[in-house]
Amino acid sequence: QVQLVESGGGLVQAGGSLRLSCAASRSILSFNHVGWYRQAPGKQRELVGVVTSGGTTNYADSIEGRFTISRDNTKNTVYLQMNSLKPEDTAVYYCNARQAAFAYWGQGTQVTVSS
Repeated sequence: QVQLVESGGGLVQAGGSLRLSCAASRSILSFNHVGWYRQAPGKQRELVGVVTSGGTTNYADSIEGRFTISRDNTKNTVYLQMNSLKPEDTAVYYCNARQAAFAYWGQGTQVTVSS
């Protein structure tokens, strides 16, 4: 059973930064891609960005270049560096890993951005 554990969420003022971590229970290179999603209260879960097994990253347009996904293969960890945070970035952030028809989710970490 694959486990994904997110950490690094918290409360930050607008304009600040946070780095989220997603630690996987097995090699992140075994997945087709690992991504970050977020869900704000009363809204649907939406994609933030992904990194493929080959290292390519793709982001949602709404991120506007403020977030960066990176990974440390030796630690089986994917990171989400979030800069210039806005109140509308407030959400629970989830890590997601996909391999073929299988999708795995972490428990989520809360990010709250105050104005």
